[in-house]
Amino acid sequence: MFSLSTIQEKQIFIGNLLFVACCGFYLAWWLLAFKPSNPITGIKTGWLLIPASIAGLLGVIWILRSILGGTPSERLLSGWYILLGGIAFYLILLTVTVWLLKRPATSELILIVGWGMLALVEMNALFGFGLFSRGRSVGFIVIVCAAIIISLVCYVLYYRLDRRAGYIDSMIPLLLAALTMVGISCFMMVPNQ
Repeated sequence: MFSLSTIQEKQIFIGNLLFVACCGFYLAWWLLAFKPSNPITGIKTGWLLIPASIAGLLGVIWILRSILGGTPSERLLSGWYILLGGIAFYLILLTVTVWLLKRPATSELILIVGWGMLALVEMNALFGFGLFSRGRSVGFIVIVCAAIIISLVCYVLYYRLDRRAGYIDSMIPLLLAALTMVGISCFMMVPNQ
């Protein structure tokens, strides 16, 4: 079994696991609080948002701490391009979804874009640290972009669906984010080829 050799790699791995835990708690809350029949609301499910928030915040901190603490030898993309592109992408999506598609703005849009930016920065770092080859990094960038697009489609469709379909629709972005982070973490344990 290949082991993570640097502190940066271990921090990214731990950050990914924390992010997956965040998605798990958030998904558990959604499953209970928004089920189509007999939802469980209030403190009976609301407490699940506390560990979700803590795990998500810690995951982001661990990942960024690793990326900012190390000096990758190479980069696929400039960090500034990812940051400025993410901000511009969010503003464009906000405008398009609210004005053109008449979808109310909710926090999920910023979470989708923010997660996408984080995942792209992570791919950049894993490539730069030599843990991922160019091909593996590009492959995961394609997976991240596909997950973002599918999540955005779900985001736009949510208010147009009936209660049961909307319930399922809203789980898809969480599952995609969690599965992507699990996939990245698994490939971190496989020797680079």
